[in-house]
Amino acid sequence: MAVGWPAMAARLQLALDQVDLHRALRAAREGVAGGVTILEVGTPLLKAEGLGAVRAIRAAFPRLELVCDGKTMDAGRLEFEAAAKAGATMGTVLGVASDSTLAECVEAGRNYGIKVLVDLLGCVDPVARAKEAEALGADAVNVHCPIDEQVRGGDPFETLRAVRAAVSIPVTVAGGITAAPAPEAVRAGADVLIVGGAITKARDAEAAARGICEAMVSGKPGESEMAARVSAEADLRRILTEVSTANISDAMHRAPCWPGMLATHPDLRVAGPAVTCRAMPGDWAKPVEAIDTCQPGDVLVIDSGGVPPAVWGELATNSAINRGLAGVIVHGAVRDTRDIRALTLPVFSRAVSSHAGEPKGFGEIGVTLRVDGIECRPGDWIVADADGVMVLPRAKAVELANRAMYCLEAENRIRSEIMAEGGGTLAQVVDLYKWEKRVVGGGEAHGDA
Repeated sequence: MAVGWPAMAARLQLALDQVDLHRALRAAREGVAGGVTILEVGTPLLKAEGLGAVRAIRAAFPRLELVCDGKTMDAGRLEFEAAAKAGATMGTVLGVASDSTLAECVEAGRNYGIKVLVDLLGCVDPVARAKEAEALGADAVNVHCPIDEQVRGGDPFETLRAVRAAVSIPVTVAGGITAAPAPEAVRAGADVLIVGGAITKARDAEAAARGICEAMVSGKPGESEMAARVSAEADLRRILTEVSTANISDAMHRAPCWPGMLATHPDLRVAGPAVTCRAMPGDWAKPVEAIDTCQPGDVLVIDSGGVPPAVWGELATNSAINRGLAGVIVHGAVRDTRDIRALTLPVFSRAVSSHAGEPKGFGEIGVTLRVDGIECRPGDWIVADADGVMVLPRAKAVELANRAMYCLEAENRIRSEIMAEGGGTLAQVVDLYKWEKRVVGGGEAHGDA
């Protein structure tokens, strides 16, 4: 058996997965102040900054253990030698790599004084591969716990327990760990808890790290600034009322919204599954009838061409409140806005008009709407606020909600860095110029190029 860490209580490892070295260093300093004892140059940072990131972290923290998360798949000897010479005390190789690659990493580790951590991510049988890794001389193995199981209340550490029982070398664990599940991870047998975003995206990374350490020691779940991710549609409303339409747009690769919508309650955010209705301008029959098809928490989405006359007013709003709707979106005109503002239901519209048409009943309920090139189908999730209306396709709503929360948390961290003593401007914090797109030939791609 290879020599791993000496017997000790579980420790906290900070995964620095930013793509800017100066931001990683700031998070590392805060994390170490909060109790982190192992630093990791994460794969995104390694790809963005190269082994220079390992050298910089080593220079800033000369006595701490330092993991280079290269996720080696081939050329094991070369990559581990380079990581060791840059200052890493441990490197990672994927468990799905060949036995010969693992053996090369182990041999390089012995020659250059760098430990070998085998990451079991993607292994069909992680327990069997962990045993094989130990037999090949690995110093430790890493288990990824599924976040979905944490959200559903299942046992995300089942594999961790099985691996812990199968090997005698140290076992690390990663995967959405915060102060809440940290004690259970320790009880399941983890020697090292690898934490990334719960610390690096926290407004106060030092406090976040300290909270996780306290939870590990006390055995009691702690509080986390990070929101629990959703894995089922039933949980969507909670997270979608926390994020903004701007966060959702960012999560959808800057996807456009339905713009120019006027909000009766600008400070309120609406989230819920869509009930759709198409009507002629001014013909309020189908919009009013559609209320009766809604369930509590639904968002009624009406397309009446984006122009007056009005198809919605105060009486319809009172009816929607009685039905328990979360909100109403009108790609058309509404009236009685003063009265609607005195009620509790948010209504968004493209236009305002005092006159309505006749209830002739032209239109359809439960159909696909197309507004400004954006489709809204029945059951798609709608999020609306003062910035606009976003449509999340039902099949991707859970994924997009989690991505939107990631964007919100990232913004919270950036804001804290801007406002911190000795902070800077947004361009300085995110190193904007470095990430501007370059065109082939060495020129710069600008907006007028």
